[in-house]
Order: sequence, then structure tokens, then C-alpha cells
Amino acid sequence: MTRTLRIEVDEEVLLSMNKDMEELGKEMRLAAAVKWYELGLISQERAARMAGMNRAEFIFSLARFRVSPFQETPGEVATAIKDE
Repeated sequence: MTRTLRIEVDEEVLLSMNKDMEELGKEMRLAAAVKWYELGLISQERAARMAGMNRAEFIFSLARFRVSPFQETPGEVATAIKDE
């Protein structure tokens, strides 16, 4: 099931972003999905669905936001390798 969320956006934001309402809506969904993924609140799969993408497209989009596709920190990876 999907629901609709209504967000009011000032006209100046649209002009400064150089996007129409549909493009801005997609960009906002992607930005929210990336941030929530980065915070560990949602999985890549759910974030991709939220952004209206498949998982590969979402992972590729993470680079644009300078977000790692890996949820483990380098220290966590090193510890996991060391423990094996």
C-alpha cells in the first residue's frame, strides 16, 4: 500500500533548484531515502523502493550524495575479518 504525503514548497525553492514539481518530488524522495539509509533506519532495498528505483540504481545514486553503499564502518569490517 502507498500513501501520499503533501509538502508545501516555496516557489523560490523550485526556481533555485531549476526543477518542476515532479522532478523536485523525485529528488526529495531520493534524498530522504539516501539519508535514512545512511542513518541505518532503512535497508538498501527499502530505500530503493522509496526512491522509485531498483537496488542497483539506488546504489549508483549513493555516490552522488557521497554516501557509502556499505553500512559497516572500516573498523567494524577490520574487526569482523580479525575475528574470523
